[in-house]
Amino acid sequence: MAISIRLPEDLEARLARLAKKTGRTKSFYIKEAIAEQIADLEDFYLAEERMRAYDPADNVSLADMTRRHGVAR
Repeated sequence: MAISIRLPEDLEARLARLAKKTGRTKSFYIKEAIAEQIADLEDFYLAEERMRAYDPADNVSLADMTRRHGVAR
């Protein structure tokens, strides 16, 4: 799948310099940046979803949790 985007001149120049210095393509860095940003957003929205579903009545004490999971203190 091909996607076309317009970058501000300063950002495109930075990207071009980075690609030239490292011998990688601009596309490589664009894909890397998008993948990292998507991972961060997925983490954020998962945390937000869990926070909204949080029920204080479901709290478990640290002692109960360590006992349940066999963690020595």
